[in-house]
Amino acid sequence: MNPLFAPWRMTVIESYASQKSCVFCDLPKLGVSAESLILHQGKNAFVVMNKFPYSNGHLLFVPHRHVGSWTELSVEELSELMALSQKAVRVCQKALGCQNFNLGANLGVDAGAGIPDHVHLHLVPRWMGDTNFMPVIAETKVISEHLEASYQKLKKVWEAEA
Repeated sequence: MNPLFAPWRMTVIESYASQKSCVFCDLPKLGVSAESLILHQGKNAFVVMNKFPYSNGHLLFVPHRHVGSWTELSVEELSELMALSQKAVRVCQKALGCQNFNLGANLGVDAGAGIPDHVHLHLVPRWMGDTNFMPVIAETKVISEHLEASYQKLKKVWEAEA
């Protein structure tokens, strides 16, 4: 097994740990916008770009309800999370030209969850050859496009995919 080193993640985890409220509960109040990075708000869940992405177009699928355990999600919440992630794969392929994806959840602190009290799914777009020496040697992750530029591309295709 090859370890994935992500030393920059500790800064993210510590910043969330110091917050008094839940970022995933607060974000939807800002609405769908480039400022909030929210692409879509549904009945039970929303889609938001990760503010600290592993790659361009890194998306999160978050239930509106504040729940910390995957097993406590309702069938409706699970169904919407899965449907949104499926649509997001199509949107990312069209908007960003990525070939493959990592889709998953970090359930609990020991599993790497930066926000363990509000479950969510990650979709990380991947391109052939997108791994390189920078994170390992220089402890630097190269994100090749500004978040707002990625947001605009994704939003345009998301709306067209209705």
